[in-house]
Amino acid sequence: MFNKTKAVSSQSDFSKFNNKDFYPGNIILRTIWYLVSLIFFKSNWLPFSFFKVFILRIFGAKIGKSVVIKPNVNIKYPWKLSLGDYVWIGENVWIDNLDDVDIGNNVCISQGAFLLCGNHNYKKEGFDLITKPIKVEDGVWIGAKSTVLPGVTAQSHSILSAGSVTSKNLEPYSIYKGNPAEKVGIRTIS
Repeated sequence: MFNKTKAVSSQSDFSKFNNKDFYPGNIILRTIWYLVSLIFFKSNWLPFSFFKVFILRIFGAKIGKSVVIKPNVNIKYPWKLSLGDYVWIGENVWIDNLDDVDIGNNVCISQGAFLLCGNHNYKKEGFDLITKPIKVEDGVWIGAKSTVLPGVTAQSHSILSAGSVTSKNLEPYSIYKGNPAEKVGIRTIS
């Protein structure tokens, strides 16, 4: 437990926010992507995955074969996204890829899951941005409404159960549950 009597020496000052090392891409490209994603990704208007895959490739995403992308998916920057073969992205998934997100083959990202590559340094006066990549290896299942935080690697065939949150790497063929996620079992595939 923290010491409640210790004095605070400084305060947050957002005017000193430092984002100088972060470059998400050309402003025109980002604006066009924002409009395209509103129409084709963040809506129910276009349910067909093949068209979404086509659009993502135009914007620089690396996409394998037989990828399924459901409606209402939010992808921050497609040029920082790599999807392997036979990947399923469920409804309302948010890939907030301020850094690279690399998803392997035969991966399921279930409904409402959140992959978050950015955070803020609360120890800095200016609340500076911190980004780290996320890697999801082959055969992983990220459960519905679960959250993967910056810098995490979900190793081969691991499972993050529904509603769980992880800030640490997931071991291969292991099942994780809770907030923070703890290893609760071993995955066996027959």
